[in-house]
Amino acid sequence: MPHDAPSHWHEPTAGQSAGFGKFKRPAMPYDRFIESEGIPCYRDIGVRTVLDLPLAPWKRLGGRGSYIQLYGTEGLWGSYVVEVPAGGALNVERHLYEKVCFVVEGRGSTEVWSEGQKPQTFEWQKGSLFTIPLNAYHRIVNATNSPALIYCGTTAPNMFNLVDNPKFIFENPFEFTDRYSGQDDYFKSVEDIEPDPVRGLAMRRTNFVPDLVNCELPLDNRRSPGYRRVEPWMGGNRFYLWIGQHETGRYSKAHKHASAAVLLCLKGKGYTYTWPAELGMNPWSEGKGHLVKQQNYEYGGLVSAAPMSGDWFHQHFGIGTEPLRVSAWHGPNNQRSRKAGLPGEAIMDYGAIDLKKGGSAIPYCDEDPHLRQEFGRRLAEEGVKSRMEDAFYVDAAAGDAVGNVM
Repeated sequence: MPHDAPSHWHEPTAGQSAGFGKFKRPAMPYDRFIESEGIPCYRDIGVRTVLDLPLAPWKRLGGRGSYIQLYGTEGLWGSYVVEVPAGGALNVERHLYEKVCFVVEGRGSTEVWSEGQKPQTFEWQKGSLFTIPLNAYHRIVNATNSPALIYCGTTAPNMFNLVDNPKFIFENPFEFTDRYSGQDDYFKSVEDIEPDPVRGLAMRRTNFVPDLVNCELPLDNRRSPGYRRVEPWMGGNRFYLWIGQHETGRYSKAHKHASAAVLLCLKGKGYTYTWPAELGMNPWSEGKGHLVKQQNYEYGGLVSAAPMSGDWFHQHFGIGTEPLRVSAWHGPNNQRSRKAGLPGEAIMDYGAIDLKKGGSAIPYCDEDPHLRQEFGRRLAEEGVKSRMEDAFYVDAAAGDAVGNVM
C-alpha cells in the first residue's frame, strides 16, 4: 500500500465515486517471483536476437539467464533464456507448470524421470524443440566445451498468479501419469501430419522436433501465397505454438487478434510492423505512420505480434535471401479457443479471413501503399527481388489492381 494512502476507508459522499480513480498496476505474484530470482528481465515489443540479451548468474538453475516478458504477454505466459555451462549441466528441476524449450545454440541432452524411475535421456542440437512433461524431474546437460543457449516458454505466470506459492509449484509430489509415465518412445520424433481437431490445420503429435529450422512444412497458403505451416501438439500441453514460413520476396497480410503471440525467428531476417486497430488500415496514408511500431529481427529474434492491450494489426516481412521462417508461441492462450461463446458454437478463423468477409486480415488490395513500397526498398538493399505480383493486389470484387508496380 502506498505510504501516503489513508489507512481508513471513507464512504463517498453523494455525487462522488469510491476509490482513487487512477492507480498503478500492482506487481503480480509472478512479477515478484522473477524479481526475487536476481537475474535481468527484458521488457519491450521484441529483440533483434536473444543472443544480444545480457545474462546473469542464476542460482536456482545453475547457469546464467535472463527473463523475457514482452509487452502484451504479461500474465499470459512467461519466457526466458538460459545458458548451460560448457561441459556442465543445469540443476535438477521439477515444477507444476508446462515448459517448451528451443535450442538457440549448442548440443547436449536432457534427462527426464518420475519419482523412483530411471532417467530417460534424449539428445538435442541447435534448432531442436522439445517439451518437459508436466511436473517431471529433468536435468539439461551440455555435451560440448562451449556454452549452450536455450529459449524456454512456460505457463509459470498462470500458476504463480493463481496459487501464489512457490513451494506448492516446485515441491508438489503429484505425478501426471496421464501425460508422462516413462514411455520409451516419448521423445521419439513423429513426422506424421494430421489435421488438428479444431481447425483442420496441419498438426504433428510429437514431443520432440530434432530440427525446427529445416523440418518440412506443409502448404498452408493462409498468410501469404506459398505460405507453409505446421503446429506440433506436445506433451498434452495447453501451451500452444506453430511454425510458419513465407517464401523469399513475399510478405504476410496484416491481421489482428488478442495479445499473447510472440514470433521467434528461425530462419532468414525480417521485420514486423504492429499498430493499434484504432489507427485503421492505412496509418501512413493518414499521417499516423509515426505511431506504428517496428521490430527488426534475425535468427533467435523475438517480436510480440499484438502488444500492449492487444487487438493490434501486425504484418511480417522477410527480406533475406532465405525464406522467413518463424515460430509463434502463444502459451496456454490458444487463439482458436479464446473466443467467447458456448462450447460447440461455430467460430471463424478470423486471422486468415479478410475483413470484408468477416475476418480480421487486411487484403493486399486494401493495405497502405507504404507497406509494398517499403518492402521493395528493403529487399533492394539486400539484393533480393520482390515476388509480390500485381495479381495479389487485385480486389476480386471490384476487379481493380491496387498499388504501384515493384
